[in-house]
Amino acid sequence: MTSFRLSALPVFSLTLATSLALAAAPAAAQTRLPVYVFMVKHSYPHDPQAFTQGLFIKDGVLYESTGLQGQSSIRRVQLETGRVLQKKDIAAEYFGEGIAPVGKDIVALTWTTKTGFVFDAKTFTLKRKFSYTGEGWGLTSNDKEVFMSDGTNAIRVLDPATLAEKRRISVTAEGKPIPMLNELEWVEGQIFANVWGADVIARIDPESGKVVGWIDLTGLADKAWGLQSQDDVLNGIAYDASRKRLFVTGKHWPKLFEIELVERVR
Repeated sequence: MTSFRLSALPVFSLTLATSLALAAAPAAAQTRLPVYVFMVKHSYPHDPQAFTQGLFIKDGVLYESTGLQGQSSIRRVQLETGRVLQKKDIAAEYFGEGIAPVGKDIVALTWTTKTGFVFDAKTFTLKRKFSYTGEGWGLTSNDKEVFMSDGTNAIRVLDPATLAEKRRISVTAEGKPIPMLNELEWVEGQIFANVWGADVIARIDPESGKVVGWIDLTGLADKAWGLQSQDDVLNGIAYDASRKRLFVTGKHWPKLFEIELVERVR
């Protein structure tokens, strides 16, 4: 496939009105929160058959989970080429969702079956299952806790040893709840969250639940890719903490992007 370089384009201007409306947040002209636009530093091949649900980098290696009934999997992927190095298919009755590293394991969610999995991070061997109420959407972790989204404006905080729910964080922006929180990523003490159906990422303070900034990714998905479904949306955030690199992609996207954020000057 011909390389598509967004890095040659200017930084995208703020066009958040529609996206923030989908997220039940204020229109762009009204928001008082910082808004960050992006520059693409590098683009990498990404499997266009992958219905991306979860994404993270650990020890320089990219891990990904995919969804859809009968097509769900967890994968170890070579970042530079997009080649799948290791793959574990999830049983067909499950619709795979987010994943996160927890110690030497990978924890994975499913959508509506109230079942999660714990896999050995090296071998992808299933170690155990666990249960939760409601739906499973996105997942991330830090050294102390695991964070789970469920399609509402709540982020559940799980104990990393038992995966039992400890508490919930109610996510709001300027006093308004922000529903449809999806894929999550822990980035320098904040939770970055995709908002389903919107070209934005919310930057969330995990203590207060308040959105402290918006990342506007309008224009990142070029419609010339020929995406066939309204579900082929932005979804997938990975942060390489050791090298301070931020990556994003979407469902069925043929590219994964390393981006740099620039705060919009008001």
